[in-house]
Amino acid sequence: MATETKNLARPAIHAVHPWVPSSPERRPRHQLLSDDERAQLAKIASILRFKKDEQIFVQGDKADAVFNIVSGVVTVYRTLKNGDYIISFLHPGDLFGLSEEGHYLNTAKAATSVTVYKIPLPAFRRILDTNAELDVDFIIKLCEDLREAQHHALVLAQKKAATRLAMFLELQEHLQMTDSGKAASEIYLPMDRSSIASYLALTPAALSRAFRILVSRQVISCRDRRHVKILDREAFNRLADAPSLGG
Repeated sequence: MATETKNLARPAIHAVHPWVPSSPERRPRHQLLSDDERAQLAKIASILRFKKDEQIFVQGDKADAVFNIVSGVVTVYRTLKNGDYIISFLHPGDLFGLSEEGHYLNTAKAATSVTVYKIPLPAFRRILDTNAELDVDFIIKLCEDLREAQHHALVLAQKKAATRLAMFLELQEHLQMTDSGKAASEIYLPMDRSSIASYLALTPAALSRAFRILVSRQVISCRDRRHVKILDREAFNRLADAPSLGG
């Protein structure tokens, strides 16, 4: 069950700006909110902690709040007649709580231990009504969410499992970039392999084969099931950035 705590960093929303020109390289996400905006949200929010695999809300529940991740990774999935389908993995600085006609459209659960700000919707709407700059910040974040949804659709359109995996790893690397835009030496995968397989619409066996293909080609190496290192950047980029060339 979620526990409430205090004395934590104020809410933060991270995104890549959709309209500011930059270099061809992918830019790291940066903090959108001003100190004043963060303070406004902190005043109306409560802080909750969830254990790994604990549900945060369930598809169809009454939507009374949005959530801002402080630490950890959240899995968002939709339940259909033939099973559960993972839609996204969310990270610190992300918002979630998509609703329609007053009810949550998806289920969210903690993929790791998670700390979130819970922001009540009525108070949140009042702040947005009186703060145009904050309104723009949330539009920017929604633009990023749309880009990520389009990226997910593109991943699922690829026929080859190794290509899907490379595109997924490239996204995780981007999310873990430092503020200076430097990639980490290894890509950390906080979610388990079965969740990755579900996100990529693969069976666990197909995902394992995809990992073996990339390792055997010396495109990547795996220190363990959580840490991946890119060995051949050129080959990796061909798979991740040009899916038609993938394998």
